[in-house]
Amino acid sequence: MFDPVSISASVAVASTAFNGIKRAFQAGRDLESMSQDLSRWMGAVSDVDAAHKSAKNPTIFRKVFSGGSIEQEAIEAFTAKKRLEEQRYELQQFIKFKHGTASWDELLRMEGQIRKRRQQEIYDKKIFREKVIGIVAITIVLSVGIGLLGLLVYSLMGIDRGWWLSD
Repeated sequence: MFDPVSISASVAVASTAFNGIKRAFQAGRDLESMSQDLSRWMGAVSDVDAAHKSAKNPTIFRKVFSGGSIEQEAIEAFTAKKRLEEQRYELQQFIKFKHGTASWDELLRMEGQIRKRRQQEIYDKKIFREKVIGIVAITIVLSVGIGLLGLLVYSLMGIDRGWWLSD
């Protein structure tokens, strides 16, 4: 579902947003003025989490046609997740120090809402699309296989009757 490029792009978005948040904290800005950066960071973290889950449980279609890229995707998702966990810890320390524990809890609630919305809007659609593609591919492969098997049986039955010796 997720390729290494989208994982890298999500990490880049998260890092850019996180650096903006850090600069804002250092400049003494309040949490409300950082909402756009926080939202972008949370969205990117959500994308990486979804990629990590997808890499841990790939579909049969992806296993067959992706080859070695599943392992690469899993490694990239894992390292990206660890990097973002470090950013999360640093962000938690900034917010708790500047605004208190209640602000961190509020931020976590906001993150949960963003994650749920992204789940409904983006990830469920990608999963559905991947399942449809898998079902169509399996149907085509089975149809071709059954057709070839039928052709083989028909030709073998024709050989027994001597269809090539017709007068």
